[in-house]
Amino acid sequence: MSETAPKPRGKVLSAERLYQVILAPVVTEKATRLNESSQVTFKVTLDATKPEIRQAVEKLFSVNVEAVNTLVMKGKAKRFRGRKGQRSDWKKAVVRLQAGQTIDLTTGLA
Repeated sequence: MSETAPKPRGKVLSAERLYQVILAPVVTEKATRLNESSQVTFKVTLDATKPEIRQAVEKLFSVNVEAVNTLVMKGKAKRFRGRKGQRSDWKKAVVRLQAGQTIDLTTGLA
């Protein structure tokens, strides 16, 4: 089996949309532990789909994505200056890379 570039699945994203899909890496203890097993966690837009996230990660970081898992993190009910409020919901994507590939989150994008 030869290593070739993955064929784009579905609609090809514009360069602008690639940068809009991925908002930030999630840097927590659990995300760091997952990074050791070739999994990287990102904060993504709520309307991002799994194929869009896959394309964005593959093109921005030049890696091959094996799988994408997403979950919506519900915003907490908090108090702001004594008044009840609600934090915004956000979407988290856990991206599993092919064996032997990594993403260095400390360098950023070029």
